[in-house]
Amino acid sequence: MSETPADGTPAKKAPTRKAAAKKVPTTPAAAPRRRAKPVPPALASPFAPVLPGLATAEPVAPQPVPRTVPRSFTGGSSLVGSSVVRREDARLLTGGGRFLDDLGRDALAAAFVRSTVAHGRVTDIDVTDALDVDGLVAIYTYEDLAAADAEHGTRVAEALPLLIPHPALTHGRTGFALARDEVKYMGEPVVMVVATDRYVAEDVAGRIRVGYETLPAVVGIEQARDGAALVHADVPGNVAAHLVQEVGDARAALATAPHVLDLDLDVERSACTPLEGKGVLARWHADEGRLQMWSSTQTSTGVRAAVAAKLGLPLVKVDCITPDVGGGFGVKIVHPWPEEVLVPWAARRLGAAVKWTEDRREHFVSSAHERRQLQRVRVGFDDDGRLLGLDVTLWHDNGAYTPYGIIVPIITATQLLGPYKPGAYRVEFTSLYTNTVIVTPYRGAGRPQGVYAMERAMDAIAKHLGKDRAEVRATNFIRPEEFPYDQGLTFQDGRPLIYDSGDYPQMLDKLKALVGWDDFPAVRAEAAAQGRRVGIGIACYVEGTGVGPYEGAHVQVETSGRVNVAIGLTTQGQGHETAFAQIAADVLGVRIEDVHVTSGDTRRFGYAVGTFASRAAVMSGNAVGLAAGKVREKALRIAADALEVSASDLEIVDGDIRVKGAPATHIPLKTVAVLSNPLRYAFDASAAAATQFAGGGSPDTPPVAEDDEPGLEGTDYYSPVRSTFASGMHAAVVETDPETAEIRVLRYCVVHDCGTLVNPMIVEGQVHGGVAQGVGGALYERIAYDENGQILNASFMDFLMPYSTEVPTIETDHLETPSPLNPLGIKGAGEAGVIPGMAVFASAIEDAEGLTVRRMPISPSELYDLRAAGGG
Repeated sequence: MSETPADGTPAKKAPTRKAAAKKVPTTPAAAPRRRAKPVPPALASPFAPVLPGLATAEPVAPQPVPRTVPRSFTGGSSLVGSSVVRREDARLLTGGGRFLDDLGRDALAAAFVRSTVAHGRVTDIDVTDALDVDGLVAIYTYEDLAAADAEHGTRVAEALPLLIPHPALTHGRTGFALARDEVKYMGEPVVMVVATDRYVAEDVAGRIRVGYETLPAVVGIEQARDGAALVHADVPGNVAAHLVQEVGDARAALATAPHVLDLDLDVERSACTPLEGKGVLARWHADEGRLQMWSSTQTSTGVRAAVAAKLGLPLVKVDCITPDVGGGFGVKIVHPWPEEVLVPWAARRLGAAVKWTEDRREHFVSSAHERRQLQRVRVGFDDDGRLLGLDVTLWHDNGAYTPYGIIVPIITATQLLGPYKPGAYRVEFTSLYTNTVIVTPYRGAGRPQGVYAMERAMDAIAKHLGKDRAEVRATNFIRPEEFPYDQGLTFQDGRPLIYDSGDYPQMLDKLKALVGWDDFPAVRAEAAAQGRRVGIGIACYVEGTGVGPYEGAHVQVETSGRVNVAIGLTTQGQGHETAFAQIAADVLGVRIEDVHVTSGDTRRFGYAVGTFASRAAVMSGNAVGLAAGKVREKALRIAADALEVSASDLEIVDGDIRVKGAPATHIPLKTVAVLSNPLRYAFDASAAAATQFAGGGSPDTPPVAEDDEPGLEGTDYYSPVRSTFASGMHAAVVETDPETAEIRVLRYCVVHDCGTLVNPMIVEGQVHGGVAQGVGGALYERIAYDENGQILNASFMDFLMPYSTEVPTIETDHLETPSPLNPLGIKGAGEAGVIPGMAVFASAIEDAEGLTVRRMPISPSELYDLRAAGGG
């Protein structure tokens, strides 16, 4: 068998969360309320450190008070909140970027023989025809990994890690770096080839023959749910996980509701398809016993730790550097990928640099997919459209393995609620194995599916009652005065699902004004008079952002005045070099041109979690602010001693520390950096001021105080008590061709609330990119499998993506309700644009056509067939 259980526990009943949703107390004197009944100890205890919110019943804590970040205002205005032009763009747009494949031109090249069947036993690997190819260096199979482990004490032949365990994931399974004796999906790596270059490596791979005993393939949720064939022989019914969460008694509420509707919904499978695929380069330095590797990843620290564990190396002997990354969108947060283990392993074994870069077909058949779910929604409501009860059942396709746990369906189940008070709520999901590529988070990460379910229900309620769709939504909104609002569930971070801030009624008013909602009936009538079909759609969402556990930053001021900022997370185009420089410059009172940000390099910063879940600005932004605050505090203390004034009387403006109201009494920040580091040797004129005969200081005290350290620098970490919750509302106007059923987007409007805007222009760009992916996910992108588990469209010839001509001009407005949970009041924005895409287009198309849309994405041919069938 080519899988390993995540633990040795037998299957158990799915844990259930049950609580009453209400406003959270905000004062310590408020009586604590118990949250949910506890998970059975047999399930909870192994995971208690990982999921404290699930392991025990806890009182709800008061709203925490965040630490503070001091602020300076360079030139009289704050950089935070300004649309500073992205500093990294000039380099990237003029060919100065350094992506993974730009590195290691002298390295050996790796290629892989991948499974051509979706499910089968490996019966033979014949390399005879490959051995005589000039330039061949090595061929490795699973047996070679196992032999090396036995000889050197490594763990490369063991199953890949299950990164996020969960009590409900009773049958977690992960694959191997190279298939052991059975393959579970088309594209699974079976053989690794190393050669002098990629051309030779591919030629060798093409000559290797792998024999399979074909086994029945389980393709699609329906077949997995049937259970007649099994992906893993020891997983009954193909069920990886089953989880129920409940607030109140939803089924009792439905039984007494004046109106009840049932919706069966379908979301198809898609893929991340970043511009740059995955890639790994590794060098082994035998004289130092050190491994240096580069990976196109979203978590350099995670890759470093995983590879060190697999290769049996001390963590300090592994460096992982992330160069420029051409997009991630979630697929690169998974780690370690088989190639991230095998390439370093081969480099160490061969004593040479080895590189692998993923080609486009490899990405389609061996990276990660997402989105596929079946949903059953039962909703009860009163005559005003107010929700009384909501019962949702989800079936989630997790592919062949579960290396990233069940994060995606957990997010769907909890973020489905959006900005609404659902009354009683019950959600149940079953995560199922299929003989397909693994499913892990893709930008939005389960939220698009949840928003689709809830917003389809909202539109159905409005249609049933003959009410305005916006009015029904407003009826169910959480009101501004009800924050913080506890939905009574457990979120993906194991913490309570408590919304921290927002103003949903004001956001809806802004969106209606932006799109012209109240005037649209006249627009529709005018179009109809011309023989045209137009429709308008709306969708609302709430997005949990800034999940923990922590991020950190190191800030250093050099004697030249240069400010160095190092963060541990990676960047894939989010503008980190600019946004984090804005925060540091604001706190330190320096020019942004003097601040230089480094990310994703474990040599510079070794403790981090990664870039995912719209967390970078919240987590690293606050860490940068806190670290810079430490530096500022020390600078003012040293300057106060030098100027013989109180530190409270000082301010920092344009890199100069001066007395408030008396700017002639001042000292440059760079001079303070000199004074912060007592020296014995003078390397230049400025350093001479810090040597032992330069004067100053008491002869009775040490040059560096016991509670101090040399240098003007500081490190700090930000760790949140729970997630912050951003929100947004989108509206789309579409036109559908009466004859061809072509769908054209006429307008797209977005109102978004991500708390404090660090850089509005960068946020705008994030929203635009997300909307483009939302258009793709609603109208174009899908992965198609045949009944044998073969992908039918593993190229951009067949997997459709929107061109710039299909992405509309995006009209945006912003609402700022700062988060009370972190010092800077930030909420995440990275996934905002994509989340409501399917929902808003389903709403608009349904409005244009008068038909019921229940399956996404929708193509012109599917809309044509829907018309012929007379509805959804």
